[in-house]
Amino acid sequence: MKYTTEITIDLTRDEFIKKLDNPDNMQHWMRGLLSHNMISGEPGHEGAKMNMTFKRGKGEMEMVETIIKRNFPEEFHASYDTKGVHNIQRNYFKEENGKTRWISESEFQFAGFGMKLLGFLMPGAFKKQSMKYAQDFKNFAEKGISVTNS
Repeated sequence: MKYTTEITIDLTRDEFIKKLDNPDNMQHWMRGLLSHNMISGEPGHEGAKMNMTFKRGKGEMEMVETIIKRNFPEEFHASYDTKGVHNIQRNYFKEENGKTRWISESEFQFAGFGMKLLGFLMPGAFKKQSMKYAQDFKNFAEKGISVTNS
């Protein structure tokens, strides 16, 4: 399953990247993030792997982020792996009139019948979640509103 989301953030691209590229800020816009820790590689660099734990309903979900390409301020690509799901995110950042347009191309690959069925039956839920993260980042970056307060 593939889709693209876009959002415009009222910050210059340099200001946008400073907020996005700071791991301490992730808790403020990645709803449900409980922890993140480096597994291997140099933090923030290509090939680096980070374990992330999220609260999901009554349980927790762990995923591993692997940085594929880091070419700030133009682009950042990473993969996210959790049980039954491999997600590739290709993010592009365009400066337009002092604002930043964030274009995110998502590609989900599912393993196992259950996850394939979920992806087939509920593609809108995945896109909605991607837009929620983008909107939460926008609220944090522009207004300082943290999801930890909600």
